[in-house]
Amino acid sequence: MLLDGNRVRDEILAECRTRVEALKAAGHLPGLAVILVGDNPASQIYVRSKIKTCEALGIYSEKHTPPATASTEEVVELVEALNRRPEIDGILPQLPLPPQMDPKQVQLAVWPDKDVDGLHPLNLGRLAANLPGPRPCTPAGIMELLRRYQIPISGRQAVVVGRSDLVGKPIALLLLHQNATVTICHSRTPNLAEVCARADILVVAMGRPASITRDFIKPGAAVIDVGTNRISTREEAARIFRGSAAKLEEFDRKGSLLVGDVDPVDVVERAGAYTPVPGGVGPLTISMLMVNTIEAAERKLGKACSA
Repeated sequence: MLLDGNRVRDEILAECRTRVEALKAAGHLPGLAVILVGDNPASQIYVRSKIKTCEALGIYSEKHTPPATASTEEVVELVEALNRRPEIDGILPQLPLPPQMDPKQVQLAVWPDKDVDGLHPLNLGRLAANLPGPRPCTPAGIMELLRRYQIPISGRQAVVVGRSDLVGKPIALLLLHQNATVTICHSRTPNLAEVCARADILVVAMGRPASITRDFIKPGAAVIDVGTNRISTREEAARIFRGSAAKLEEFDRKGSLLVGDVDPVDVVERAGAYTPVPGGVGPLTISMLMVNTIEAAERKLGKACSA
């Protein structure tokens, strides 16, 4: 079964439109401020997609673009100014930041109730304690994908490959809260293939193209591929997409291809359910950012009404 992230994204965004209309009727338009420091091409694409999605849903959005030479203190000052503005419900510093900046300081400057990335230590603590709060967007999207495709979680063996604060650790906690038995693996895990092959649910976020092959995949497992790697040599494309004339034609046309961390041929032959790359987990990240922004506005409105 192919787990179609585009389909789930569209379902989530349709639900978001209804919630935005309800907030507007109650007198509050949700607002998101995105901070894009410098001119990273990939970040520019991501931010453009986020702003476009806000516009499609009727969410108010702002883009702030400090120069690549900006200091941590200058961006923190901008964050603090946005914190004080009541029409801004969510603040998103786009990562990665330029090398001279301290991303932790910038993230800490965002008030927890405006942290739509779910990365403030207070919100990560709420995640660990299974208390309500914004969840990191990509892991939250993975959980929506599993839920909407009715992939069983409770009582299942889940293996997460990768221990980042952005994906690995949060998705492990979210799966644990749904009563999975969770193992986290990383670069120093011995016998990685053997550990992965025990997983009913395998989540891979390691940044190595097509490195998870059939030996890592339990027959019938649900495989969630979070990796997005661009390959730019025809030899690598031919090795990874062996036997696929359509993919090689696409490579010849574009000069590169996107591939996940999981071998795209082996996963089709071995898994019971899997996310393609592109079109799997990727589309869900922005939709969950919209959900977090709307929920921040709903919490603010609820507090205002109760006051």
